Amino acid sequence: MGVAVRVEGLTKSFGAQPVWADVTLTLPAGEISVLLGPSGTGKSVFLKALVGLLKPDRGSIWINDEDLTEVPERRLYELRKLFGVLFQDGALFGSMNIYDNVAFPLREHTKLAEKQIRATVTEKLEMVGLLGAEKKLPGQISGGMRKRAGLARALVLDPQIILFDEPDSGLDPVRTAYLNQLIVDLNQQTDATFLIVTHDINTARTVPDNIGLIYHGHLAMFGPREMLLSSTEPVVRQFLNAQRIGPIGMAEEKDAAERQAESAAGVELPPLPAIQRQLRPSDGRPRRAERAPGEWCRTHGVPYPAGSFREEVPV
Repeated sequence: MGVAVRVEGLTKSFGAQPVWADVTLTLPAGEISVLLGPSGTGKSVFLKALVGLLKPDRGSIWINDEDLTEVPERRLYELRKLFGVLFQDGALFGSMNIYDNVAFPLREHTKLAEKQIRATVTEKLEMVGLLGAEKKLPGQISGGMRKRAGLARALVLDPQIILFDEPDSGLDPVRTAYLNQLIVDLNQQTDATFLIVTHDINTARTVPDNIGLIYHGHLAMFGPREMLLSSTEPVVRQFLNAQRIGPIGMAEEKDAAERQAESAAGVELPPLPAIQRQLRPSDGRPRRAERAPGEWCRTHGVPYPAGSFREEVPV
């Protein structure tokens, strides 16, 4: 069972360069959350702060009534065992085969006998569809397989929180779709708390229970997926539409002259695309966090974009 992660007023800078400020959100226990944002907004830095690899300038990260930013180093080492991390490139040891890569955390952090380690590694490799590839080196398998091997390693200590740093990076759309389905299936099986950092709009539309958007050094929004996918906030609409029109520019934020030119020309953001059905587990059994299509919009009286959910709910 996953645990909630409560972030309060988190602020980080590198010297005189601010990254983000006053980020406040709660990752609900057992749910899948996605964090979006233009390149260079510090999404990966945020993940490193969550797991205690970077110390924020201000703010708190609460897990089980403990603030990770204040605990002693020895306790932080223990709390990190609550986390599993899938890094962008998988971060596998090139000189170790897949089996030894996945077994590494068990050998490093537990006193399990090799027979128990083998059983656990085999279970995790089966979960990610890599049984039979145990003896291969990372350089002998595809990028998608390396991602899955990294995911098996992230799962091997049965973490309660799993962080995904751009899992779609370097993958083609088909492999990204397979990986998205695997993430949903794993959430159903583990009930862990997932946070995915991604640029992939299709992933953001179909995978998570919650979506957040970091923009211009702040958290623009965070909440249930339908709240973001039906939002009229300009920065949200622009990002979800992948359009040039809007407040985001090549250098993150457009200057006043660009915005005024767009306004003078009468250029408007296009309407939000229809909300797609959230991915369901492969076996058809619902996840604990799964909500009925359109539920959030109906409850809050928010109209959803035309064509949303197709024939599943009344428009």
